[in-house]
Amino acid sequence: MKTSLLARWLLALSLGCAATLAAAAGYPDKPVKIIVSLPPGSGADTTARFLARHLSEKLGQPFLVDNRPGADSFIAARAVATAPADGYTMFVASNSPMVTNVAVFRQLPYDAVKDFQPLARIARFPMVLVVPANSPFKTLQDLVAAARLAPGKLNFGSGTATYRVALELLHERNQIKATAVPYKGTSAAMTDLAGGNIDYTMAEVSAVMPLVRGGKVRALAVAANERIKELPQVPTVGESGTPGYESYAWTGVFFPAGVPEPVLARASQAIKELMESDEAKAFITLQGGAVFYGAPQAFGEFQRAEIEKTRRIVKTANIGYED
Repeated sequence: MKTSLLARWLLALSLGCAATLAAAAGYPDKPVKIIVSLPPGSGADTTARFLARHLSEKLGQPFLVDNRPGADSFIAARAVATAPADGYTMFVASNSPMVTNVAVFRQLPYDAVKDFQPLARIARFPMVLVVPANSPFKTLQDLVAAARLAPGKLNFGSGTATYRVALELLHERNQIKATAVPYKGTSAAMTDLAGGNIDYTMAEVSAVMPLVRGGKVRALAVAANERIKELPQVPTVGESGTPGYESYAWTGVFFPAGVPEPVLARASQAIKELMESDEAKAFITLQGGAVFYGAPQAFGEFQRAEIEKTRRIVKTANIGYED
């Protein structure tokens, strides 16, 4: 009797494995949705559309970008976290929903680690501090001096939690205070900055360059360890009186947790091959960033390390938790 039960259990297990392998072999056999938590024009959106086009060509099924901005990326992250773990929902996310929110908010409607399967780290973009084109501030030192004279008078836009943390850390390093103005996304913050409705903001380089080139905003400093070719005349934050300060936005791809290993492997390999191509390197460079590829396991380890680092920054900079 026991032998019969064991045989049936082994048969069921083998059939289940066979079904999983068959599904993976045919993956994808229908359109794949790529959810993005930021609006069109953001770095994550631009990256998602590049991935969608190439994965569609490589894997033979449409990969469709679905923008779901707002609520500090809660809407998009929750949608992915609760989606079926079958490989047909992806999340192209920045560090805001997957790292910074964990450190900043007391409660989240998703678990950034347990609810997701890291698929591939994609790219990294340095942040840039910008002001309106007609701003009286010509340098970061000018802005810091004005903020010290009138604590809290200047206001700054934060399109994501990551930008808020980056700016608050800059404030802490320079012992200044300013008033935060939250936005639903980077594009909205940049539009208001160009219109002179806020005094300054920080965003990744691909988001600021169109307005810099158009003469709508002025770059004061780059939050990288060296100057970048897109803005060769703009000093780093370190050169501008805040040594050791760096801040980057990165993008990566996640599945809901529990996606079958063969599906994960097939999708991961497709993205790896794409990100190692000259076309991908040229595309990311054109956006002002650099390819920052990481395989699933390495990406997961990186994410967890980034969460702990950001928690330390939040505590050091005395950034209050959000409800």
